[in-house]
Amino acid sequence: MAEVATARRSRITPEREAELYGAVLDLLREVGYDALTMDAVAARTRSSKATLYRQWGGKAELVVKAIRHNKPGEIGEIDTGSLRGDLHALMRREDDCTMEQNSALMRGVAMALHQNPDLLQAFREQLIEPEMAEFRRLLQRAVDRGEIRPDCPALDFLVHMLVGGFATRTLLDDQPPTREFLISYIDAVVLPALGVSPS
Repeated sequence: MAEVATARRSRITPEREAELYGAVLDLLREVGYDALTMDAVAARTRSSKATLYRQWGGKAELVVKAIRHNKPGEIGEIDTGSLRGDLHALMRREDDCTMEQNSALMRGVAMALHQNPDLLQAFREQLIEPEMAEFRRLLQRAVDRGEIRPDCPALDFLVHMLVGGFATRTLLDDQPPTREFLISYIDAVVLPALGVSPS
């Protein structure tokens, strides 16, 4: 039976999978997580609901996989030789338009995370925990290079600082997050908190 399920899953080509994920993200931005249904995804992508459930198991898994698929590569692939260079390179992976779309996407998912334990669990397992591990490796390289003291109290809060800058830009300034804003924020807030000179 497992072989049959695997064979069925493998019928979806990478191109088709990317198309499905794109449609899921579009629906998320349009209606939010709670109003997004597997029926709507099936209609938008001209798929059967049975195929969607067989491939992803449910809405939470499908949404998280779509968000993960949309990410521009692994954080661990970035290694410029300096923490400042790494963080700037991280911000340059996406253009301003993509950042604005992702900001809208995360606003749509944020409330749902608190109300849907299955979504929160999938989000933690597939996005938060892997990215935290990648950030820890990025920071460990900076510690190993002598850029950051190993006992720096801000080390555990790097991701919190970055997410805070990204998430509150629209809320506080009524502006979308941009590369320029986030790079300035890194230089003015994040690096000094870590004891790293921004120059």
